[in-house]
Amino acid sequence: MDTAKEHKRLSNLFGLLRRQMPVVGATPADVVHRDNKARLLRYRPRPAGLAGGLPVVLVPSLINRHYVLDLMPGKSFVEYLVGEGFDVYCIDWGTPGDEDRFVTFDEIVDDMLGRALRAATRASGAPSAHVLGYCMGGTMAVLHAAVRPQRVASLTAVAAPIRFHDDGMLSAWSNTKSFDTRALVEALGNVPWQLMQSSFQMLRPTLNLSKAVHFLDRAWDDEYLDGFFALETWGSDNVSFPGVAWERYIQELYREDRLIAGTFSLSGRPALLSNVTMPTCAVTFQHDNIVPSESARVLLDAVGATKKEHIHQLGGHVGAMVSRSAAKGLWPRMAAFWRSVEAEAAVSAAAPKAESDVVAPKGRRRGRG
Repeated sequence: MDTAKEHKRLSNLFGLLRRQMPVVGATPADVVHRDNKARLLRYRPRPAGLAGGLPVVLVPSLINRHYVLDLMPGKSFVEYLVGEGFDVYCIDWGTPGDEDRFVTFDEIVDDMLGRALRAATRASGAPSAHVLGYCMGGTMAVLHAAVRPQRVASLTAVAAPIRFHDDGMLSAWSNTKSFDTRALVEALGNVPWQLMQSSFQMLRPTLNLSKAVHFLDRAWDDEYLDGFFALETWGSDNVSFPGVAWERYIQELYREDRLIAGTFSLSGRPALLSNVTMPTCAVTFQHDNIVPSESARVLLDAVGATKKEHIHQLGGHVGAMVSRSAAKGLWPRMAAFWRSVEAEAAVSAAAPKAESDVVAPKGRRRGRG
């Protein structure tokens, strides 16, 4: 390391206590809908206004804060989309209280997600929206689209588990016979975020040591430090899981793998992946230790869509989604997917209908007789 960088590194390390922490989730937004603890945020358009087209509705994980998608200037997916002229909405699931321990998985994934979609399309004046779900939010978006496809123009699942019986550690732990989900919920109500965070940390026991080494090595880089502290802020700001919903999530998805098996239901309706016929994009990450890439990619084998796209990126579960490299590669590819969906829909709508598609006048029948 050259002398200038070494002086800067030491200066930054000694000045950590006085260092101003980066502001997270800073893209201006308005709350356009509330539902129990959840809010639907609509981000304010760029000065040049919206570019037209369908709105984008972002569905984050239920157990992580939404602002991972709006981490900080330069590393904000939301900021990028707003700059591209999209009408962007994001669900903030909020913080469940003790009174939410009996909230069901159906109420969250069918009812609350459905009301958020209706609110977004109503506010935009659009019939449907591009829906992007991240991590568990992707699983939730897929389930909703399988049962309530009416307002889903396209579906993008980012690092979303679809096949839960895989070679990942979360699958192995969830299927441990001594893991008594009912006892845990009866004792605690909501599943504490500390318990879930510890599980994720155990996936990479040396992660904190690795982060400390990289932190010391890159301490001379102010941009790196801002990104590091923004991500650490988000990573330490977790959300507990409503108990009844969590128990079903673990039992029927992780333990029984019902989504890929075609036996999962939402509000009594079969959530069949073959019913997902809207354009579908699956995003996977090469070094994802939470959702193995094949467990997410398998979505494209199971859905009934004809327009399908697979985007595979280097990087881990979080870093690959919020890095500056994502702003140059991943984000533009997802935006291009949505624009291609709209372009193909416009061409299809403008194409002359085949004679067999034309409805005969009332009182007359086509064919014999």
